[in-house]
Amino acid sequence: MSDDLKLTILKTLAAKSSIEDTADAFKNVPSDVVLGALKSLESHEMVTYKTLTTEVWSVDPEGQDQLDNGSYEARIFYAIPAGEQGVSIDELKTRFGAIANLGQGKGFKNKWIKKSGDNIVRLVDTIVDQTKVDLETVLATGTHENKETIKDLKRRNLIKSNKSYSYAVAKGTNFSTELKKLETDLTDDMLKGDAWKTAEFKQFNFEALGLNPRGGHLHPLMKVREEFRQIFFEMGFEEMPTNSFVESSFWNFDALFVPQQHAARDLQDTFYLEDPAAATELPEFWETVRDVHEKGGYGSIGYRAPWSEEEAKKLVLRTHTTAVSSQILRKLALEPYRAAKYFSIDRVYRNESVDATHLAEFNQVEGIIADKGMSLGRLIAFLDVFFKKMGITTIRFKPTYNPYTEPSMEIFSWHSGLNKWVELGNSGMFRPEMLRSLGLDEGVQVAGFGLSLERPTMIRCGIKDIRHLVGHKVDRNMIETDPACRLDKKTGKEVATADTK
Repeated sequence: MSDDLKLTILKTLAAKSSIEDTADAFKNVPSDVVLGALKSLESHEMVTYKTLTTEVWSVDPEGQDQLDNGSYEARIFYAIPAGEQGVSIDELKTRFGAIANLGQGKGFKNKWIKKSGDNIVRLVDTIVDQTKVDLETVLATGTHENKETIKDLKRRNLIKSNKSYSYAVAKGTNFSTELKKLETDLTDDMLKGDAWKTAEFKQFNFEALGLNPRGGHLHPLMKVREEFRQIFFEMGFEEMPTNSFVESSFWNFDALFVPQQHAARDLQDTFYLEDPAAATELPEFWETVRDVHEKGGYGSIGYRAPWSEEEAKKLVLRTHTTAVSSQILRKLALEPYRAAKYFSIDRVYRNESVDATHLAEFNQVEGIIADKGMSLGRLIAFLDVFFKKMGITTIRFKPTYNPYTEPSMEIFSWHSGLNKWVELGNSGMFRPEMLRSLGLDEGVQVAGFGLSLERPTMIRCGIKDIRHLVGHKVDRNMIETDPACRLDKKTGKEVATADTK
């Protein structure tokens, strides 16, 4: 900002005591530049000012056309030859198009022309194009002395209103015609000497907004996660504690009726801990689980294979949160019967090759519904409502095999970005070999489902490669600009909102 303008303002005040309107005093200086100078002087209490607002009218494109070529009514008048014959209405429409009716209407009102059969004829020999005259006045002065003329031109969309700002300025308590540089910081050099004693400091402006702090941003996964949690709570679910990322193979596999010879328990699929490598003990009902695996029970012949306590004690990074679900079902079995619905959303680990749709670690959304008479039909109906609340309306199911559910279904959703069906998760009815070993009554059936948090988030955000959502390839700008996840619970459609930090 130029000190010359500030000095000019101060000298003008010294000569006139006040400046009634800066628009008159500094005609060639933009108002925003004047305001900047006034704010600087006001911060030193050298001046005070108040804002003056003036309404200024400018000519719109349609008005400029009538300035250049004459008003519509004048064009129509001059297109009509003198005499009783006049010109046909159809000819005027062909020549002038849409403006023919506008020009005729105004011409009728001004009593310049009249209708004679199918023709238009003149009523006068000469006219004054008052619309053009009025527009020239507005263009030159920014206003018009006749308020009705302004109202008429505005109604016809020939002019528009603009706000013009100027300022009335008066002397402040520290008024001076000299500019002094005020110190903004108390420095080490000032304190070492005596400069701080005589220095003049700029006053703090406690009303200044300052710079916006660069705050943190929620990752899209966390936004979708929270929305999922709210959907579960809305549907009457309780949240399971999932703070243990390490589980024994017993809870992760054996209690779920996964055979100890299953491929999922191989090193290439599961991360085993090296130290400590094994749990110190197994739950008190482990022998029941062993017997069902080796000999069968509850209508099953079992796996007819040796079952190792040592293998069951091995510690793993949990491969699914179903390891938590099995422990919750065990606690439920030890209580008096009650229908229950539980969910969890947390990290799980798989020893998988990383590609566009797979990671070695991901977030699993899991739910279980325990009730007498629970069935696969009720599970499908629930999942249909559940996914619609997530904004995913195009889903389909495919039969599959799971060691601990029968029947079992994979859940797929159409991904328009990848242009293919993408697997969202698994579901099914827990097997009696698992439920009865955990101690649940014979009449209690449990449905379970699990899906990744990442894939629905990819569908929502239109991301084709999961590595662009999680990992070193993530676009930080995407995280900062991604809107908050809000789903319309009635329609299942996503509602775009501002970001929450």
